[in-house]
Amino acid sequence: MVLTYRANEAGARGVEGGIIALGRRALVVRLDLADAPSIRAVARSARDAFGRIDAWVNNAGADILTGPAEHLSTLEKLDLLIRVDLRGTMVASWEAAEVLGAQDEGGVIINMSWDHVITGMAGTNPQLFAAVKGGVLAFSKALARTIAPRVRVNIIAPGWIETSFGAGVDERMYKSVAESTPLKRWGTPDDVAGAAVFLASPAASFLTGETIHVGGGIVM
Repeated sequence: MVLTYRANEAGARGVEGGIIALGRRALVVRLDLADAPSIRAVARSARDAFGRIDAWVNNAGADILTGPAEHLSTLEKLDLLIRVDLRGTMVASWEAAEVLGAQDEGGVIINMSWDHVITGMAGTNPQLFAAVKGGVLAFSKALARTIAPRVRVNIIAPGWIETSFGAGVDERMYKSVAESTPLKRWGTPDDVAGAAVFLASPAASFLTGETIHVGGGIVM
């Protein structure tokens, strides 16, 4: 497995250690999704280390809700999201499609959207996310038609997930989200990972261009 990071190398190394402890191989590579040469370098490193790529997951994204980017202007946030989440996903998907398409057995690309692009959500930040993640969704469907049948492309659309943003909201909002969710809780990173494992597995071999909403039923 190839693990990428932009700033949190310690976190990536921790995951690497867990994978190695299971008797598996892992490679840690620094990646900046806003930089096309960096994306190409990851593809080369993965192919050189493992000989082939079975599944490529575009999971990284810009954080405009916490940390320094929280204080950017609306236009600066938009530019960052377009550069990382949309353009980065597109460039990485094209790179992955070239590598996977040249293999005997193809492979699968999994891209991350957002469940609320289907229904919308009020607010400035939600507008930004809807535009960019909606672009990821539409692009992925077009890509799925373009590179089939050798390579499958599917989408995961997470909802309210307990990331750093979820951990920092006040108790009232936390409870409100849980109560408004049919499954009565926030999602976890493991919920998202489970969907990715399924889409990357042979069990999903007849799925392409599909979207799995990992949001507890808020968007159906």
